[in-house]
Amino acid sequence: MARDRFYDYGYFPPSRPRAAAGGIKAESQRGGFGRSWWAKRWIAVLEGFRIGARLGRGRSYARSGQVLDVTVEKGRVTAQVQGSRAKPYGVTIQVKPLTRPQWEKVGAVLSRQALFAAKLLAGEMPPDIETAFAEARVSLFPERVGDLATDCSCPDWSNPCKHVAAVYYLLGEEFDRDPFLIFRLRGLERGELGTLLGGPGTGEPAADPAGESGPGAAAPAPLPADPEAFWGGRPAGEGRLGPPSPPTVSAALLRRLGPFPFWRGEARPAHALEHVYRAAALRGLEILAGGGAPEEVTAPSDPKLVRARPARKTGSR
Repeated sequence: MARDRFYDYGYFPPSRPRAAAGGIKAESQRGGFGRSWWAKRWIAVLEGFRIGARLGRGRSYARSGQVLDVTVEKGRVTAQVQGSRAKPYGVTIQVKPLTRPQWEKVGAVLSRQALFAAKLLAGEMPPDIETAFAEARVSLFPERVGDLATDCSCPDWSNPCKHVAAVYYLLGEEFDRDPFLIFRLRGLERGELGTLLGGPGTGEPAADPAGESGPGAAAPAPLPADPEAFWGGRPAGEGRLGPPSPPTVSAALLRRLGPFPFWRGEARPAHALEHVYRAAALRGLEILAGGGAPEEVTAPSDPKLVRARPARKTGSR
């Protein structure tokens, strides 16, 4: 039976969890969880339930890798948490989605503020976005008991239990990586945001004040197929590009991708692979300078780097 209210039935003897292989470990190993204001706001909702020592045990579970997987969908989070029994416990966190009319009211408010729309479409979370939701008379974050329903298959009848708390803390850290997860939990995918704001993705043709795309308009001239004619330059001669040099930033593409969702490794990918990218760049320069054929790339010898591997689930669908 789902436990959809937050009750604490008193003291439940603490148990020692089984060691979990390949679990998701929180980046924060001490202090608070979450760096951004929206992550801290999410954590504050959980800590406002005042579930006592279970919060501390939930933090310990999140940091020791007891959470085996997390999947985030619209209005729903499911997870597997390794506890003291052989079979992992199933955790469900349901967040009440906003209705379509409510999202449309939010979109109307956001569209009136150019800064809000510009930041959101650029992938940023405006610091005062909650004021826009308040103007639409809804809340971005859960505010009351009825906005959340949590359940766990463990025998602890406190709700939320430490297993739910562990997943909650990991979600807070995940919000640092992708702030739009809170939109998904409230019922709106990031790809739908442009339509809501009347921007890209609306399916409406762009305005053509000059009327140049009407039925009588001339067809645009095709682009030249010859690369030299297209770029208007000459073929690059020897030395035109200057002397080769190593990249100024190692693993630039990997850094641009950002953190992986719900990473399971003991070392972060950018840190684990930075020396590999640097060595590959230097070896490439040697080959370019006539230093011989490339050598076979070997795996790193550091055990922490060898064990670093991505999550089985990405946390989103």
